[in-house]
Amino acid sequence: MPVDVTDEDSVKNLLAGISERFGRLDAAVNNAAGGGRTPAPLSDWASEDFDSAIAVNLRGVFLCMKYEIELMLATGTGAAIVNMSSTAGEQGVAGLSGYTASKFGVAGLTRVAALDYAAHGIRINAIAPGPVLTDRLAEAGQAAQERVAATVPLGRIGTPGDVAAAALWLCSDQSSFVTGTVLTVDGGRLAGTPAFNTGN
Repeated sequence: MPVDVTDEDSVKNLLAGISERFGRLDAAVNNAAGGGRTPAPLSDWASEDFDSAIAVNLRGVFLCMKYEIELMLATGTGAAIVNMSSTAGEQGVAGLSGYTASKFGVAGLTRVAALDYAAHGIRINAIAPGPVLTDRLAEAGQAAQERVAATVPLGRIGTPGDVAAAALWLCSDQSSFVTGTVLTVDGGRLAGTPAFNTGN
């Protein structure tokens, strides 16, 4: 079902359709994203571009979780939610103020929701992918891909399958004791940043 995650009625209709067809919701991955634009200093961002990033990446996750959890609570069988964040939600990225702010928000929203619903058996986590071979990076060409890969300790760009496998694990019983976490899937890239590599 096509859904506009910025439209509350659209999200409600999606979950109503799931309830009607399946009667329950065991797992959800909230992966809509937007607000990407050519990097620019904060004061050069148009307000509408910032608002768009927040509307899709943060408010969209809020709306999806709100109605997913409502359905999950109605069945009372326990469930899992995975929200798509980004390594941009774990450290600042120059020029991407709207996108970065929204992804930091996703991480915080995930942790709060995990605490709110742990007693109901609903596990809520997020994934923070690093460089992944998206359509945009594929279109940038081999040279650009090699430059990005050179910044990754594992020496390669991630694939959509890498991220999907992490989401599948977080939705499975194999991660039954994991909630409120942001799982970084970035080939070790953040491990080399000052915040993670203090030398202590």
